Amino acid sequence: MRKKGKYERAHKFVEKMRGIQKETKVALEKVQEEMKKYTDRKKTEVDKYRVEVLVMLSTKNLKYQMVER
Repeated sequence: MRKKGKYERAHKFVEKMRGIQKETKVALEKVQEEMKKYTDRKKTEVDKYRVEVLVMLSTKNLKYQMVER
C-alpha cells in the first residue's frame, strides 16, 4: 500500500525543477533575441552576382603548393 505523503518530496522536487526549466527557457530566449539583434546590426546587404559577371578573388588565405617539373 502506498502512503499518500510518501512521494510528496519527490513531487515538490519535480515541480521545482519544472519551474527552473521554464525560467531557464525564458532567459535563453531573451538572450537569443539580444544576440540576434546585435548580429543583425552588423550585417550588410550582399551584392547579387550573375553567372556572366567577373569578380576578383583574394588568394591571401589560400594554401597552395608549388609543383616542380
